[in-house]
Amino acid sequence: MCYDRPQFRTAIDVEPIPVINYEYPLNERIRTLLRLEDLFARIGHFIEGGGTFDHHSALISLFEVLEVASRADLKVDLVQELERQRQILLSFRNNPEISEEALSGALYEIEQASAALLAMAGKIGQYLRENEWLMAIRSRAAIPGGACQFDLPAYHFWLNRDVEARRRDLANWLHPMTPLRDGLVIVLRLLRGSGRPEALVARRGSFQMTMGGRTAQMIRVRIPRGLAAVPEISANKYALNIRFMMPETLSRPRQSEADVNFELTFCNL
Repeated sequence: MCYDRPQFRTAIDVEPIPVINYEYPLNERIRTLLRLEDLFARIGHFIEGGGTFDHHSALISLFEVLEVASRADLKVDLVQELERQRQILLSFRNNPEISEEALSGALYEIEQASAALLAMAGKIGQYLRENEWLMAIRSRAAIPGGACQFDLPAYHFWLNRDVEARRRDLANWLHPMTPLRDGLVIVLRLLRGSGRPEALVARRGSFQMTMGGRTAQMIRVRIPRGLAAVPEISANKYALNIRFMMPETLSRPRQSEADVNFELTFCNL
């Protein structure tokens, strides 16, 4: 789930209305990329913080990246997808309707990301697994409250080091995995930009449609931020169902009784 300010307009408003985007992946690969995107963003946020809890959270998120990234051969998948997108972009060469400068920039970005991924040696995050001190923290952190200072005095010492020293350590531990982050950012950006939003209405909070041969890797539902409705999405290759639930009744979920205006986008590379 992410927040932005896209093209939601009314007849009298000239400024876009703030919206919430809800994204629903339709396969395991996109699900993994979205999880990693969220974790990398979290790490970046907490590294910038100066508190010990910030840097503890950054390190725990790095361990989560290690866990998620080890479940599939992400490097090969990303390299293959980036190469496929490169070939598609190359087909637009000499097209008068396409900016050559923008096309060259996109191709350069993809080629740089691919080269960095191919330069990654060994299993993703292996250098972290070989660090006994970090793995001891990871093991204790899996236990509720297990990373207290009496359990890990050496970690407690590190958390009380100078802020910039901790930031340098975190940046060094993160750096070898930045090609993975940069590659998935490009793929997800292309995926999100692949569809056209369609304005729809969920009557009494319910929307259903048959896929009708439509292929998609991800579905995006976009609603105004001030609208009290949370979409519950289920989809397969035959049908899409969306129920908009009332957030003020989360303890006892109840479907909205009002019509809900939303935008729906099918994204596919």
